[in-house]
Amino acid sequence: MKSDIVLAGVGGQGILSIAATLGMAAVENHLYLKQAEVHGMSQRGGDVQSHLRLSSEPVASDLIPKGKADIILSVEPMESLRYLPFLSRKGWLVTNITPFENIPEYPDMEKVMAEIEKLPHHIAIDADQIASEVGNRRASNIVMLGAASPFIDIPYDALEEGIRKIFSRKGEGVVEVNLKALRAGRQAAEESLAHMN
Repeated sequence: MKSDIVLAGVGGQGILSIAATLGMAAVENHLYLKQAEVHGMSQRGGDVQSHLRLSSEPVASDLIPKGKADIILSVEPMESLRYLPFLSRKGWLVTNITPFENIPEYPDMEKVMAEIEKLPHHIAIDADQIASEVGNRRASNIVMLGAASPFIDIPYDALEEGIRKIFSRKGEGVVEVNLKALRAGRQAAEESLAHMN
């Protein structure tokens, strides 16, 4: 078992929470885990990326070679394109379609989406809208984790348990909204996959 995941987004969009939840789920399943530090600008608005490697065998390096990522999980559409060189031919791009326009010359969204849609394996959902519907727009990062969950070699219930452990200190209400976000993201991905077949 192996999942090499590039996490991509913008500072303040919750990349660390995705990594922490995946890490907790991996440890609970007795998997080896290596994570590169989150690179990029830590303040709100700067681009951020991290490599996360999960495996049933020991992992030598925390960095994913170009062309070897199983998943690019992006909470921002333009950022998803930035890391395409890492994606393997069989890999999946799972991205939010809501732009975080953090630069003056943000590219035309139609062009961004056209590039995403060229990929044979992609899931593109409006995570911000889905998160709003489940009760907290800030949970869009967990919606995206749910959307990527069909492609991550970890049992889904382990991801739910990871959320319970990561968010429990913030109270039961926060745990519940994040569990709803995870489920809604997975459902959105499953619906997308059904339309592809």
